[in-house]
Amino acid sequence: MQDDIRKLVAGLQGVQANAPVTRLGGLTNRVYRMGDLIIRVPGEGTEDYINRADESLAARAAAAAGVSPEVIHFDTASGLMVTRYIDCTTMTPEGFKSRTGSPARAALALRQLHRSGQTFPARFELFAMIDDYLGHLSGKDVTLPEGYHDILAEAEAVRSALARNPVPLVPCHCDPLCENFLDTGSRMWIVDWEYSGMNDPMWDLGDLSVEGQFDATQDAQLLAAYFDGQPAPADHARMVIYKAMCDLLWTLWGLLQLANNNPADDFRAYADGRFARCRALMASPEFAAHLETLQRS
Repeated sequence: MQDDIRKLVAGLQGVQANAPVTRLGGLTNRVYRMGDLIIRVPGEGTEDYINRADESLAARAAAAAGVSPEVIHFDTASGLMVTRYIDCTTMTPEGFKSRTGSPARAALALRQLHRSGQTFPARFELFAMIDDYLGHLSGKDVTLPEGYHDILAEAEAVRSALARNPVPLVPCHCDPLCENFLDTGSRMWIVDWEYSGMNDPMWDLGDLSVEGQFDATQDAQLLAAYFDGQPAPADHARMVIYKAMCDLLWTLWGLLQLANNNPADDFRAYADGRFARCRALMASPEFAAHLETLQRS
C-alpha cells in the first residue's frame, strides 16, 4: 500500500519520497498522510456524481479564503488531490461536545468562507440534486425508505417558501461532516470540497448541526458566534428547515453508496436513519413554526 501511494505522487514538488504513509479516515475516498502532505484517492463510483474540475477550483478558492489547506496538486482526470497537512484534531460529534468553544470556532470558519467574496464554480441546488440522485438510483437495485416520496411531496412547501424568500448565494461547503473540520484549539480549518457550491449560508449551519448531533445549547452557540448575537427569525427558520432537508438529500447519497457496494459503513442503516430523523423533524411543531415564519417573511 505504501509503495502504491508513493508511486501516485512520485515526482510531485515537495514530496518526501521516504516519508511514512499512514491511512486516515474517509467514507467514500481513501485518505493518507505522507510526511507533511495529505493524499486523497477518490473512491470507486464517485465519478458518477462528483465534478472533479469544480472541486479543484473550489478547494483552491477555499484555501485563498484562508479556511482550507493549500492545494499542492489536483489531477482533475483521476481526482487525485494532494494538500498540506495541518497539525490538528479531526472533529467528531463527541469532539464538538467535549472541546470547549468548538461550535463557535466552526461557525467563525464558515462565516469567513461565506463572507470571503470567493466564487465557487458550481451552484448547490437542493431539489435538483434530489432529482439527480433519484435518477441515478432508478437504475440501481436499491429500494427507497418507505414513505420517501410522500415526505418529498410535503417538502414542496419548503421549496415554495425558500423560492419566495431568496437570499444572496455565497460559497458554501455544503457537506459539513464533523470529520471535515480540523480543530487546532484556537481555530477551525475545513476540508473536502466535493459537494461545495454557491448556496444559502444557512445550509452549512443546519447541516453541521445535524452531523454534529448538536443539542439546543450547541445550536445557540453556533448561531450566536456566526451572527455576533441572535439571528433574525428568518435566518433561524432556514437553519432549522435545512436540518430536515439535508437528511432528505443525504438519505439518497447513502443509497448510492449502498448501490456502489461501498464497504465503509452500513449504508442501508445510514439511509434509513437519516430518513427517519428527517421525517420526525418535519412532523414536529418546531419545524411547522419555522416554516410558518419563512412563509410569512
